[in-house]
Amino acid sequence: MDTLSTVLILAAGVALLVVLVKILSAPLRLITKLLLNTAIGYVVLFVFDFFAEFYAVSVELNLINAVVVGFLGIPGILLLVLLQFL
Repeated sequence: MDTLSTVLILAAGVALLVVLVKILSAPLRLITKLLLNTAIGYVVLFVFDFFAEFYAVSVELNLINAVVVGFLGIPGILLLVLLQFL
């Protein structure tokens, strides 16, 4: 009987672990995608700022702008440029 209870406890622990991994995988995937898009947005802002110097347009390189460009892409850059002129 002792072996049976140990096996049942072990099986319940494995099942709980599987459920926990399933629950946490979606938010971790979302966080990873957000961080990757933010990094790409930062690089795009850096390149845009380099070429925008020739046209006297300046967009700051900060985390908020990188997140905006990461979420919106090219429309995000256009939004930031338009906000500079307001």
